Amino acid sequence: MELSDSVVKGLQTLADPAYLDLKSFTIFTEAAFSSLLSFPTGSVFDYPELKNMDQSLLKHCHIAATTFILEGVKQNADRSTICSSLEDLKFDSERVDAFYMLYQKNKTNLEKLLSSIDGCPPHITDVSWRLDYCIKNSHVHKVNQPSYLISFNTESGDNNGASSKLNFSCTLEQLQDLVGKMKDAAKSLERAAQL
Repeated sequence: MELSDSVVKGLQTLADPAYLDLKSFTIFTEAAFSSLLSFPTGSVFDYPELKNMDQSLLKHCHIAATTFILEGVKQNADRSTICSSLEDLKFDSERVDAFYMLYQKNKTNLEKLLSSIDGCPPHITDVSWRLDYCIKNSHVHKVNQPSYLISFNTESGDNNGASSKLNFSCTLEQLQDLVGKMKDAAKSLERAAQL
């Protein structure tokens, strides 16, 4: 697993028994996993075993640990990958086992969390429209105005490529406004592509 220097330094600090004993390390690791899976109501470090630690260094280690956890889940790392990565960072076997046990316990929930984050918005694949004429509606006795029914066919950017439809109606003025804004967006995109 490729990790930045900052993450490596934070993890090496966690591996140091002089900084965190095994009990404090286990509590810290549980706190790191729980901070990823739930919204913390207080400080992540509200444990008596972690109160006397340098809080800025503890935060640095927390960022390093959560980065390592998320990177492992993202890459679907198995036991050998996690363990060898931690051993390369000078973790002893007890810490490796404690970390991996929590990793395995929380991996499914973290995979669900990561899969719920959609990195690519849907894109339009097709457009269809229809002109309707509204004579009256339930709010106003007479309307006598045209309306356009627009349907965008979209496809999500993830692996399964699920398609959906977005339907809406608008007046002529609203449609002209939409077209104008889309032309402005296209020009901005062309300018950005030329840079």
